[in-house]
Amino acid sequence: MTEPTSRKRPQLYGADYSVYVRIARLALLEKGVSHGLVPLDIFAKDERRDAHLARHPFGKIPALEHGDFHLYETGAITRYIDEAFDGPALQPADAKMRARMNQIISIADGYLYQQLVWGLYVECIEKPKRGETPDAGRVEKARDVALVSLAVLAGLLADQRWMCGDRLTLADLYLAPMIDYALEVKEFREMFAEHRNLGDWWQRITALDSFRETQPAP
Repeated sequence: MTEPTSRKRPQLYGADYSVYVRIARLALLEKGVSHGLVPLDIFAKDERRDAHLARHPFGKIPALEHGDFHLYETGAITRYIDEAFDGPALQPADAKMRARMNQIISIADGYLYQQLVWGLYVECIEKPKRGETPDAGRVEKARDVALVSLAVLAGLLADQRWMCGDRLTLADLYLAPMIDYALEVKEFREMFAEHRNLGDWWQRITALDSFRETQPAP
């Protein structure tokens, strides 16, 4: 007799340093879902990476297995996690607030990830560690996007506790790993400090057990 999918422990494939793997892990932990993380470095050219193409034909991470159900793309994974498992809802029931959540997720995917993580963190922190020179043009573009993005997020947050009201949602979980990397950059920290409500929100984020448990290994 086959065990129902709902009772099987989901497995997440990816690297703990990945922003998007961390988003999926945050969702799993906030739902209280016991799961496994199967380490996978997509930058390493080995047999495990080649085998991963069967899970994700584009070779990205994360990928999720839940029994015989296979899923990739973080947006699909996190919404599935929220809807398939018991636990606190991570998506607003109200249509307007759900639209706002999706808008913030789109901002994170479309602007923040490339500019905050790659344009600021990688250029200003990772490249110097490797003895490489940051791309000044890329840093300048990222700085401009960061200024606009923080003003937008501060405006959307306003005086709410979380990005979409009084409850934690996927919008908060998407932003957290990207901002965590960007805050390694001194200039971004200074920009961030100009928005007091974002600072208060960040204190709430960093107090989450899930946030501490998903900190990437050094």
